[in-house]
Amino acid sequence: MHPYEQFETALRLLDGRLALAAAPSYRLVVCGGTALVATGLLQRATRDVDIVALTDDHGALIDPAPLPPPLLTVAAEVAGDLGLSDDWLNNGPSSGDGGLYRLGLPQGLAARLSWRRFGDHLAVGFISRFDQIHFKLYAAVDQFGSYHATDLQALRPTDEELIEAATWSRSHDPSPGYRESLRAFLGEFGYEHLVDRV
Repeated sequence: MHPYEQFETALRLLDGRLALAAAPSYRLVVCGGTALVATGLLQRATRDVDIVALTDDHGALIDPAPLPPPLLTVAAEVAGDLGLSDDWLNNGPSSGDGGLYRLGLPQGLAARLSWRRFGDHLAVGFISRFDQIHFKLYAAVDQFGSYHATDLQALRPTDEELIEAATWSRSHDPSPGYRESLRAFLGEFGYEHLVDRV
């Protein structure tokens, strides 16, 4: 089974279990590998569903930390049903004060989401390529390479997209050390012509 097909099955089952539990409906904003695959940007393996935000019924972004207990309860049931890891559904990117949501998401992210319904109780908004470039650059600098750098290169960002992403990432970490790491990453991974612009 394709990795995304497994998570599509999991999300449909999650919706069904939310209905059985008479739980509220949820609108999840998802980034990372699942969003890359779901939106057709990349084809690669992924191990979890990363929630960067929730939204209300009007589309306004909501802090996903902590995740609602009814959602976590049914997610644990789905993990048991399908043999997924306990944290297959997680808010890792926005898990607290140092997370993406509280530090600030890219301007306009909510308007760029691609929405899919998985039933009456669950809708998922997958982030756009533009926002993936922001998150992937920030993570690639933080981990100096890793699969985040591979994903970033596969997205083929333009110079201006990278500069916007770099500016956003520096608003999260304005320290001189981060700037030097950012410059080092750009120089090492094929974007050396942008080093002087950050």
